Amino acid sequence: MRFPFCRSLPSPHRIHGEASRRDGALKGLCYSGRLSAAVELMCARGSPADDQTYKLLFQESIHWKEYRLGRRIHAQMIVTGFAPDEYLKTKLVILYAKDGDLSTAQKIFDEMPKRSVIPWNAMISGYVQSGLEEEGLDIFFLMLASGMSPDQFSFASAFRACARRATLECGRRVHAIMVKTLVIANVVVSSALVDMYFKCSAPDDGRRAFDTSPERNIVTWTVLISGYGVHGCAADVIELFRRMLDEGFRPNHITFVAAISACGRRGLVGEAWGYFNSMSRDYNIRPRGEHYAAMVDLLGRSGRLEEAYEMVKKGPSEQHPIMWGALLGACKVHGDAGLMKIAAEQFFGLMPENTGKYVVLSNFYAGQGRWEDVVGIRGLVRTLGRKKDPGQSSVEIRGKVHTFLAGDKLHEEIDSIEEVVRTLGALSGEEGIGVISF
Repeated sequence: MRFPFCRSLPSPHRIHGEASRRDGALKGLCYSGRLSAAVELMCARGSPADDQTYKLLFQESIHWKEYRLGRRIHAQMIVTGFAPDEYLKTKLVILYAKDGDLSTAQKIFDEMPKRSVIPWNAMISGYVQSGLEEEGLDIFFLMLASGMSPDQFSFASAFRACARRATLECGRRVHAIMVKTLVIANVVVSSALVDMYFKCSAPDDGRRAFDTSPERNIVTWTVLISGYGVHGCAADVIELFRRMLDEGFRPNHITFVAAISACGRRGLVGEAWGYFNSMSRDYNIRPRGEHYAAMVDLLGRSGRLEEAYEMVKKGPSEQHPIMWGALLGACKVHGDAGLMKIAAEQFFGLMPENTGKYVVLSNFYAGQGRWEDVVGIRGLVRTLGRKKDPGQSSVEIRGKVHTFLAGDKLHEEIDSIEEVVRTLGALSGEEGIGVISF
């Protein structure tokens, strides 16, 4: 018995051929840089692509930071019932972690029956980049507990987390694990390790990490120079800068910011001018707002406010807020009310939302007894609807980090802490000194 209507059904080979052609079209669009068009075509067809096409689409989305398109690809995958393999789930974890959607990344990560080191690294890096360093370190140590061996990327992210939290004991623990697991540091890991020790106030350990690093590049050198600069070791900065040049490394704009800033902390005006002028003369590096701001800060610290003012006027206009802000701070230190008025008008005309500088100006007026101006500034801040984010500080004691916010009364030992602070204030003769806060 014949069924005539069956003649209209396409053969499996024809269906497969059409799907292959459609997937080929998607790949062609990706290879030609038309990712958005590829995603539009895929969503319009209403059927899943093959796994190789999905891999290419996600790879392109991540590479070009087109996370919105990556989300659409994932949504289409769910709607069409496509079940991703371990590789695609790894790409999804990377996509959402880089996009800052850590809850979705964590959900996909938790549902993976098998994990390579790559999704572990994506989660650690995602948390650290989002400012959740403690959670990133928790994932790092959970990875160790699961039996997964960390790699260079794992350690680089862990060192960055320790650096941002200034947790020296944790940083040393991670360093010891790296030595024990025989992971050889590349330039990324070496730079992160050196940076961690300097930011944890252990410059000697940072220098040893630099001296023993198997590889160095300009980033490693810049981290070392910047570290010594922050610790006020201008002589070391000058010597290291010279040694860096002798070893054939070419400084970049960040290296010069570090060198000029280090000179600023010690009032080395001549040396700072030498670095500033060398940028364009010797290395064809056009000074940016950060370099002008560092010079303005240096001249301001040295009491050369008119020179600092001229420096601001010569700087790149698009970076003026940074420079006016530096001049504003210098005027407060030296009590130049006239120039401070000019700097304040210029700065707030460009950045009216910067509450921190309003506090600087308010405290300056308070120090001069100009209470009407203080009241006026506070009223202006209220009118703008701005509220200064509370200051935050932390201290590590016996491996535990204690974090405090301005006005915070929630610490379990707050009464004892306040008593110690009052005692220290009395001993230092600073009792009664206050500032205006918002």
